[in-house]
Amino acid sequence: MKIAFIGLGHMGGPMAANLAAKGFAVTGFDIVPANLEKAAGQGVAAAKSAEDAVEGAEAVITMVPAGQHVLDLYRHILKSARPKTLFIDCSTIDVASAREAHGLAQRARLQSLDAPVSGGTAGAAAATLTFMVGGEKSAFERGQPILAAMGKRIVHCGAAGAGQAAKICNNMILGISMIAVSEAFVLAEKLGLDAQALYDVASAASGQCWSLTTYCPVPGVGPKSPADNDYRPGFAAALMLKDLALAQQAAEETGAATPLGAHAEQLYRRFNEEGGATQDFSAIIRHLAASSRE
Repeated sequence: MKIAFIGLGHMGGPMAANLAAKGFAVTGFDIVPANLEKAAGQGVAAAKSAEDAVEGAEAVITMVPAGQHVLDLYRHILKSARPKTLFIDCSTIDVASAREAHGLAQRARLQSLDAPVSGGTAGAAAATLTFMVGGEKSAFERGQPILAAMGKRIVHCGAAGAGQAAKICNNMILGISMIAVSEAFVLAEKLGLDAQALYDVASAASGQCWSLTTYCPVPGVGPKSPADNDYRPGFAAALMLKDLALAQQAAEETGAATPLGAHAEQLYRRFNEEGGATQDFSAIIRHLAASSRE
């Protein structure tokens, strides 16, 4: 099966490589020459342009930074696609742009899916990503074998835009819970409570959550996490801010009350502005500790 993959960065590059390793004929394009060169060394044929990559493809996967990039791409490449091509956007973007992208594909009489991912760069490399998918059932059935080559869990969340809705809701939970876990460890230190003792209690009690038991923000406590590698991402704080901002945009547009989500977005924005953007999002614990009174 011929697949075009546009956007070969930290996530898209290993995703495209996994497709190639599993027997798909992958042609890729990226505006960064180094990304394209690296992908070419991993079995991905290099295209001269996005349009060139799309020609002859049975499926087109896009992984780009924002909604406007997706829409600009679709406006350029849909006309290069052959009939019945399936478009799968794996970017994390706002719901409105995702639905508009579906509309562009529909008007071109092509099927489409929004399929953002969870699992970070490690999941992309190991092909263990979770895909949250929105779109028609028939399109999902066509796309499932492709997504299964890059991930271990593929969930059809509903109609157009539902994948993006699931992604931003999930990551709002993640951002809030990481702040809560970090605040608890900062308070525990102030109270003279050993971090390991708090972990041993909370990880087996009502305070347990993924941010604690799988991704603990304290070095040397719990399973190995970015905290044990000087908070190298993982999932960068800049990306967490992006997702929290998307959640707040959706909340404002729909009138949903998300006070904790709004506060989490404010805290991560401050953390990013103070130099934390390239650190793992769990490094928010450093920001909270520095903000605590001596």
